[in-house]
Amino acid sequence: MNKLNPRQSEAVKYIDGPCLVLAGAGSGKTSVITRKIAYLVQECNMPARHIAAVTFTNKAAREMKERVGKLIKGKASHGLTVSTFHNLGLNIIRRELSHLGYKSGFTIFDAEDARALLKELMLKDGDLDTSIVESVQHQISNWKSGLIEPVQALEQAASAGEQSWARVYERYNKALQAYNAVDFDDLIRLPSLLFTHNDEVLQRWRQRIRYLLVDEYQDTNSSQYQIVKQLIGDKGSLTVVGDDDQSIYAWRGARPENLSLLKQDFPSLHVIKLEQNYRSTARILKVANELIANNPHDFDKTLWSDLGMGEPLRLIRCPSEDAEAERVATEILTQRMRRQCKYRDFAVLYRGNHQARLIELKLQQHQIPYNISGGTSFFARAEIKDVMGYLRLLVNPTDDNAFLRVINTPRRQIGTGTLEALARYATEREISLLNACSEIGLQTIVPKKGLEKLQEFSDWLLRVQSNCHSGDPVAAIREMLNDIDYEGWLQQNASSPKVAAGRMENVWTLVDSIKSTMERDDNEDADGEERLNSAIARLVLQDLLDRQDEEDLTDRVQLMTLHASKGLEFPHVYLIGMEEELLPHRNSIQEDNIEEERRLTYVGITRAQKTLTMSLAATRKQFGEKNQTTPSRFLDELPEVDLEREGFGEVNPEQLEKKKAVTMSSIKGMFDD
Repeated sequence: MNKLNPRQSEAVKYIDGPCLVLAGAGSGKTSVITRKIAYLVQECNMPARHIAAVTFTNKAAREMKERVGKLIKGKASHGLTVSTFHNLGLNIIRRELSHLGYKSGFTIFDAEDARALLKELMLKDGDLDTSIVESVQHQISNWKSGLIEPVQALEQAASAGEQSWARVYERYNKALQAYNAVDFDDLIRLPSLLFTHNDEVLQRWRQRIRYLLVDEYQDTNSSQYQIVKQLIGDKGSLTVVGDDDQSIYAWRGARPENLSLLKQDFPSLHVIKLEQNYRSTARILKVANELIANNPHDFDKTLWSDLGMGEPLRLIRCPSEDAEAERVATEILTQRMRRQCKYRDFAVLYRGNHQARLIELKLQQHQIPYNISGGTSFFARAEIKDVMGYLRLLVNPTDDNAFLRVINTPRRQIGTGTLEALARYATEREISLLNACSEIGLQTIVPKKGLEKLQEFSDWLLRVQSNCHSGDPVAAIREMLNDIDYEGWLQQNASSPKVAAGRMENVWTLVDSIKSTMERDDNEDADGEERLNSAIARLVLQDLLDRQDEEDLTDRVQLMTLHASKGLEFPHVYLIGMEEELLPHRNSIQEDNIEEERRLTYVGITRAQKTLTMSLAATRKQFGEKNQTTPSRFLDELPEVDLEREGFGEVNPEQLEKKKAVTMSSIKGMFDD
């Protein structure tokens, strides 16, 4: 507690009612949450099993759990819940299956699975264009996040097209239930609906969670806010930490207004502002404060720092986007020499992924190592999706998507005609594809050879399932992979033996992960089947949440979008493309959503610890034509006295000579050393 500043200490010790900790960028909010958990356990004698802390990413949850582990030792921390919102929802669904009408081993559909199901439903309907499936999927996600059920969506439909989408939504939900499956949004929606309609279950969970802490509260959507209100009730045993100025996820349902709603729903809300920033120089914060002051606020705050004023921020206007990328690359080279720092101390931030292409080319030309945030997810690899398909089918035989993925991986000589006939039969009988394989009636529509192959696969999979449930599940999974000679399949289809070996190594990593997940299962009453089902469900969820959590800790320049940069910090930041229609983005201008774009710019500025360089191109190619650009309106909102401009007019020879002298002196000093 001695390491906390007065405002942080107040936030930790306040337990007399609901508390909003308005935590500015770099203000040490994670310390507040972790130390408050320790305070509740050690000073207030609250059992850890009755405390839950929720956030949005696996990475944030892991960091929080590690910090709490250093503060609370031994048995005192047993039973503590530190997880993502979706993991909390998964736990509620697992424990309340009977009330929700689901069976053990339910499947979690990822975005690809959900899209395939929607496309299938839209094709059956016949009058819907499947090219809009992604738009329909996005709308259904918004409906679910807003806790709008199909009946309400149909009532609110303003056109025949919207009515069609609402009917697809209804059929989609019914199909998921029939497949014993849920999608990502259901992990919050279903618990919230359950709490609304079953007070007995709600009271049980209120007894279980007696104090709730929520991180990044400005990123909550309607369903997440609702589940927080339901769990807390009238107790007021709630601490939320958030920053309305860093709410940048409206496109996925986040509602910064949820911070304001707290005042209405909890009239006794106590607000504590964390305004001391431990990351950036005072000048960077001054510029950020002046920018974000142009947005309306329910809660005012002003970030400050005692790290010194720091260097002026630089704004560079280059002739073209090619010149801009070249300038950034050469700047990184010279600044690295001048400041005697690492490549990993530099980050290049941009509004859209397409802006990375030129930067990549220039960094490659100058042999500068770099890492682009958001590489291939472990679970997105083909070999992992194959094996996960088998595992999903083992725990949920009604998972038709998994069946179709694995039936010919490796090849089993089962043709598309056979599969189409199987699908027709299964649809008529209203059963799963796997269950249809063993029905006598199938022989009337499937040729003998195809029928034998299907029944052979079905019988084999049932034996594997039996082995998983009656013995060691991990050993049974290893035996399954040997049965199908999956390693041989990889060898046949890989570009080289080395690539195949690497892919098989990924598979064994997955198997080891299942083993360790089963060993960590906190449900002591669960049998082997339930523990395997739970482990696989958690791995599917981990994939959905963890795709952007990978970190490259080697010495590389970091390239990422402004959205991906949130929560990170770098000594030296380049914020490129400061132009109208890039930042703010064209879509946001058309939709009159400038405030979120301003928050996004604010996030970019506050990633910088020591220096910030912003750049723009005077001309930019679009559809093969070179067009003049307009500087971003946000540049006019920055304090001129704190900016050094270059490329906007007359060059100041004295200033130019001074810069050259500093650079040459730094390079000379490096060689002298």
